[in-house]
Amino acid sequence: MKPIVEYQDYHAFLSDYYEERKRTSAFSWREFAKIAGFVSPSYLKDVCCGKTNLSKVTMGRVAAAIGLVDHEVEYFEAMVQFGNAKTDETKKKFLEQMQSMALDHKVRVVDKDAFEYYDSWKNPVLRELAPLMPGAMPGEIAKACTQEVSALEVRKSLAFLERAGFLKQVGENIYEQTEKSVEGSKEGLPLAIRSMHREMGNLAVDSLDRFTANERNVTGVTMGIDRETYERIVHELDECRKRITAMAEACKNIKQVYRLNLQFFPLSKEVAENEEA
Repeated sequence: MKPIVEYQDYHAFLSDYYEERKRTSAFSWREFAKIAGFVSPSYLKDVCCGKTNLSKVTMGRVAAAIGLVDHEVEYFEAMVQFGNAKTDETKKKFLEQMQSMALDHKVRVVDKDAFEYYDSWKNPVLRELAPLMPGAMPGEIAKACTQEVSALEVRKSLAFLERAGFLKQVGENIYEQTEKSVEGSKEGLPLAIRSMHREMGNLAVDSLDRFTANERNVTGVTMGIDRETYERIVHELDECRKRITAMAEACKNIKQVYRLNLQFFPLSKEVAENEEA
C-alpha cells in the first residue's frame, strides 16, 4: 500500500487500507468498525464508498484503529478536513498543509506542479506570451499583458514554468513550449481548476469595459431544458472546444494571447412536473 502522504482522498486511503488488510488476513468491515469503536458494522464501508464522511470526532478514532502515528495522524486529519471542506478557501488551506507535510517527508505530491500552474492566470498567459517575445526581459513581458503584473511576478512565473517543465529556455530569455497545449483533468484537479475558472471569469467581466466589441466576443443565451438535453449540450461544447483548440494549435503566425471561457450553468432549481389529480 502507498504511504499515506501520497493520498489526497481519505475515502480512497481507507478503501486501500481495508483491501490490504483483507488480502493478508481474515479482516472484515465488522471487525474494522469494532476496532474503531463504531456500533454500525457497515459504517466504515459506507465511508469508503463515499456514502458518508468522517467527522472531526470520528477521524481520530479511525486513525488510532489503523495504527497511524506522528505525522501520519496529522496528515490523515488534514486529509479528512480537506475532503469535507465546503469552500475552496478551506480546501486550499488543508491541501497546502498536506503538501507541506508530504514535502517534509520527502514524498513528491502528485499534481503539485499542475496545481500551482492553475493557481494563477499569470502562468498560462506567460506560457503563451513568453515564446512570442524572444529575448524580452520580464519587465517588457509584463507591459505586454493587458492585466497588471510586475516584472518580479513575471520572473517568478517563468522560473516556475521552466522548473515544472511547461517551458524550456533555449537561449538567453528565449523560451519554447514543451507541449503545444495544456489541459487540466476535472477529476484530478478540481480545486485548482475551479480557482482558475474563477480568476478567468473575473477577467471576462473586466473585458466588457476594457476592450471594444471588435476585440472581444461575449454572447449568451438563457434556455429551458431537461437533463438529457443538458448532456447533449455539454457534449457539443466539449466537441466545440476540441475543434477550437485544434485551430489554435494549427496557427503558425501567433500575434496575441486570448482566453476562451465556456460557461453553462443553472439559473433556477429543478422544477418538478405537475401531477394530475
